[in-house]
Amino acid sequence: MQIDMLISNVATFVWGPWLIALLFGTHLYLTFRTGFMQKHLWHAIRLSVTKEPGAPGDVSAFGSLTTALAATIGTGNIYGVAGAILLGGPGAVLWMWLSGVFGIATKYAEALLSVKYREVNVHGQMSGGPMYVLERALHARWAGVLFAIFTAIAAFGIGNMAQSNAIADMLVAKKLDLFLNYPDSTIKLWVGLILSIATGLVILGGIRSISNFCQVLVPLMAIFYVLGCLILLGLNWERIPSALSLIISSAFTGQAAVGGFVGAGIAEAMRFGIARGLFSNESGLGSAPIVAAAAQTKDPVRQALVSSTGTFWDTVVVCAMTGLVIVSSGHWSDASLTKATLCQHSFQQLGHFGSIILVGGLLTFVFSTIIGWGYYGEKALEYLFGIRAIPPYRWLWILMVFFGAVWKSESVWNLSDIMNGLMALPNIASLLLLGGVVANETNRYFSARNKALKSPTR
Repeated sequence: MQIDMLISNVATFVWGPWLIALLFGTHLYLTFRTGFMQKHLWHAIRLSVTKEPGAPGDVSAFGSLTTALAATIGTGNIYGVAGAILLGGPGAVLWMWLSGVFGIATKYAEALLSVKYREVNVHGQMSGGPMYVLERALHARWAGVLFAIFTAIAAFGIGNMAQSNAIADMLVAKKLDLFLNYPDSTIKLWVGLILSIATGLVILGGIRSISNFCQVLVPLMAIFYVLGCLILLGLNWERIPSALSLIISSAFTGQAAVGGFVGAGIAEAMRFGIARGLFSNESGLGSAPIVAAAAQTKDPVRQALVSSTGTFWDTVVVCAMTGLVIVSSGHWSDASLTKATLCQHSFQQLGHFGSIILVGGLLTFVFSTIIGWGYYGEKALEYLFGIRAIPPYRWLWILMVFFGAVWKSESVWNLSDIMNGLMALPNIASLLLLGGVVANETNRYFSARNKALKSPTR
């Protein structure tokens, strides 16, 4: 029990104000270092669906983006947003949104470096990520090893067992008609079995199989969830102006007690909003650049622009939609609600269809996270032990998905949170030390692009 408490305290410290300030500060620094590259968002979105014939790499730019989004979009986009609002008030939504806006620059920078310093393994596949940047650009292999260790451990927790457990718990709580007559333990066994088989069918085929699956699943699940949110907002359209006003005002003044809500100051709104945004989009943690390095591209800036849109879709769109739905519902002020029940109350206006949106969103978000993080852990182990570690790792990953559904330990989740947070430290160090490289590459690309746009067509 003392060990459990120690791990919990360390997790709280790692994800404390100091790391939040470090990550958000890095977002601001890289935003100004790149000349506010967020202004090129539309260009980046167009590039994400544009092929680059003859470019080296394992998967398309769009496949790389959707794989990263698969790992990024998860329960945090729904339950995490609700938790931030319960603790920080409606103002947390704005700070979460701002963390996404500025986090676009960080996601851009880390992807740029990972593509620039990637290498080809003995199977002819691309290998990259912060560990390769640390080794090849900064000659600090020890830091790359640390990052890879943190990633491999975090993957089994936050990207695997925690996700399958979330699905099992949700289905047990919902008591769907299919499972109505079965005990909870039996439901979890069946969920674990089905989920592990489905995971194996995707990840055993490697990055191309993962990418092909994510290119179909991610757009469908995002469109399904966002459309559901838009329908809810349409039903509550008269509440939207006041909800937006409340979000903006309480972000800078705090939120006084109302109903059962105990009240929150500006510090709480900032802390929980920024923390949830950072944890949701993973900008600065160094995870998404691992799959960005596998993209087919001739220019690191091009793929970096594509990767940066991941933070836009995850936080600026999906998290913001969830936040607006919850605030406009009015249920956020009920202190008796948990983040799960707050979501249920917010979506219940659509009746059974609202439950389908919520449950369907959670199911697809969670499963996609398992698939995406499976690749991150695979490349981390490849860096540490070589490609011979990949086959047994994939089978172990499938097995742990099953165990995650039937067994839960708070220490496992807290340990994975610690490793997830520690991933940021060597990655941020590389971003700050190589900020000049990012700026030079950015200037080179856009100078050439502007020159090409100004030159007369032939």
